[in-house]
Amino acid sequence: MPSPAFRRKGLACRALAATTALASGALATMLSSGVACAQAAPAQAASAQPVTPPPAVATDEIVLDQLVVTATGRPEPRSQITGTVQVIDQKQIERSGAKSITGVLAENGVGFFSEWTPGQTSINIRGGASDGQGKDFRSQVLVLINGHRAGTANLSKLSPANIERIEVIRGPTSVVYGSQNIGGVINIILKNGRTNPGADLKVTGGSWGLGLGQVQVGGVRDGFDWYLGVDGGQRGDYHAGRGGSKMENTGWKRFGMLGAFGYQINPDHRVEANIRSDGVYDVGFRGSGANIFSTDDRYNNSADVTYRGQTPGGQHRWMLQGYAVTDVDDFHWASPVIRGSNGLPARGTAADYNRRRLDIVGTRLQPSMTLWEGNDLLLGWDWEQSRLRSTRDRIGVTGNPLAQASPQDNNQHETVNALYIEDAQKFFNDRLTIRGGVRRTFGETSFDWTPNLAGQAPRAVDYQATTYSTGAAFRATDQLTFRVGYATGFRAPTATELAADFNTLSGGRIFGNPALRPEESHQIEAGAAWSGHGLNVDLAIFQNTISDRIITRNRAGVANTSDYANNSADVVVRGVEWQVSADLLRLANVGETNWRWTAYVNGSWNFDMVDKGVALTANSHKPERMYLYQAAVGTRFGQVDVRYPWSLQITGVLRGPVWYNTEENLLIPFAEPNRDWIHRKGPFWVWNIRGEVEVMQGVKLFGFVNNLFNKNEHPLFIGVDRQPYKLDARFVNGGGAGTSMPGIEAQAGLQVRF
Repeated sequence: MPSPAFRRKGLACRALAATTALASGALATMLSSGVACAQAAPAQAASAQPVTPPPAVATDEIVLDQLVVTATGRPEPRSQITGTVQVIDQKQIERSGAKSITGVLAENGVGFFSEWTPGQTSINIRGGASDGQGKDFRSQVLVLINGHRAGTANLSKLSPANIERIEVIRGPTSVVYGSQNIGGVINIILKNGRTNPGADLKVTGGSWGLGLGQVQVGGVRDGFDWYLGVDGGQRGDYHAGRGGSKMENTGWKRFGMLGAFGYQINPDHRVEANIRSDGVYDVGFRGSGANIFSTDDRYNNSADVTYRGQTPGGQHRWMLQGYAVTDVDDFHWASPVIRGSNGLPARGTAADYNRRRLDIVGTRLQPSMTLWEGNDLLLGWDWEQSRLRSTRDRIGVTGNPLAQASPQDNNQHETVNALYIEDAQKFFNDRLTIRGGVRRTFGETSFDWTPNLAGQAPRAVDYQATTYSTGAAFRATDQLTFRVGYATGFRAPTATELAADFNTLSGGRIFGNPALRPEESHQIEAGAAWSGHGLNVDLAIFQNTISDRIITRNRAGVANTSDYANNSADVVVRGVEWQVSADLLRLANVGETNWRWTAYVNGSWNFDMVDKGVALTANSHKPERMYLYQAAVGTRFGQVDVRYPWSLQITGVLRGPVWYNTEENLLIPFAEPNRDWIHRKGPFWVWNIRGEVEVMQGVKLFGFVNNLFNKNEHPLFIGVDRQPYKLDARFVNGGGAGTSMPGIEAQAGLQVRF
């Protein structure tokens, strides 16, 4: 078995080299065909900034007409958007003590995040969920980077260091963004030299050997702009909260880099390119068995080039974007003890190494035009090709000789073409906006030869999907807007789900089904937004129905064998969501002062959520891994224009009730009456505090205390590390008696800008 030192050696260098090769190879090939298409039909932006960036907002509050990109594929005022949009800006990201994008989103009440390990999470937004391991090709929540597919739904592998802002679209938006958009879209917008000029150095140290560092430099000159950011860090094993112990095998290392380059050819034409790498390495994978032997390396690389242009006056606009992505998960697992078919402990693996690599190349072509006053027409063509390759190598413990088994995912490649159109028409001096769109997606998923998979029958399966959306937004006053919308989404089946053969994981057989239909969602939503006098409020009520879910169904009369099938019963979620931010001193009519005091409350309440497809014997019909309610609250106060400007921030995150048929081996009947019991995990609050002071121009000291009250909880696991222990010690792989999230944690750091 390779030693940990051997596996760690050169990881950062390999990631950087892979990114460079990605940009110079696949992206260049793909763009050569994309540019030829552009000569015939150019396109409008969907990825980041408009040709001329919007003016910066001087205060912390969000204004109603703040430009957003993700909802419609081009920058538009929020008052004209017919869906719910949540924007987490750079200031909010910088003031977070989170180590990954998962933490940033959780602190802002975006949805449910499982946070299995420091390097793995799953997401649930409005009933749409990602795979538990963050597999991009199985996700119902679409993650984008600068408007193109990120290649991963596991946000814990991505650092917030080089992020300009994060835009979250709730509910399906498949007309512009295609497959996997059932629960929502998370669009990660990268920094660039225009929005981040100058240099920035930041170092942070803290509990459990935490050390973080990042260096950024950017600028603009003679039409060129550039940005370079490098970040890295590490942390050792953390300690659980009150009553818990050290959580062995929870340490990690991080490395990331971003290079962004742009050239403003003239006021009507711009070219920009990004190359990046981001990953988490040697991250402990305790998982559901408190395992101290398993570790992961997970990294994501991408490169993209975007050309934007318009005719003088802006009546015709276009965007052409080419991108390439490589996403790698390297699992270095070992489970010496496993649960046997009789439910008793059995000999397991001394090593079980899985490597999954997803390569993507694609191009997006989006022309848009103003046909007449108040009209905006968007056309689009997307082409994407992806290739998934997996390997697996395992060694049994002494006395348990094992034959090699197939990887967790069958190899596949997929080609997708899509055509779409969306039109928006404004009436009554732009107060009423009516919009509608339709998308037709054509895909082919091919099951490829997979190592150690018996009974293979490689084949290709075509699929087609039509998605559409319509809605209206009415700006009743300069401060108040109402909106209503209807939209659909889908997720295409994977080769593993389609293949007419079986997967031999753990000795069981799961047969593919070539007749599977894509999963679908249908959502109706109504909302209102108010902005003015220091107060911003956004409220939404929705119903999202998810149909034709792809599940496994036991084969009658055949032991340990199942088939993939579409579930005829739906998941239906009805809920309300809110985003509130306030400048409290302005609300109180306090005059000119050097004091600042703001507050916010984000949250949701899914007052009616039901999984109609659960077994008749199930003790709950609630959808799993989904909050009944959640909230994120915070307040920030301090002084400006004084000798030492300072601020203090207090935030709280309410992790609401969640239902889960856990994979943990819990004690029966003490912890659960049977192995199929669906648990209701109760709600809990986590409070954090942050302070900062500017000791001289451009030099800032800051400090955090996370989990201020040392709560011993976990967002998902039932068997946390506290007495009385719920985990069955017979199946624990060398770890403790449960897994908890980090306890009270202190951080301190220095930031220098010049």
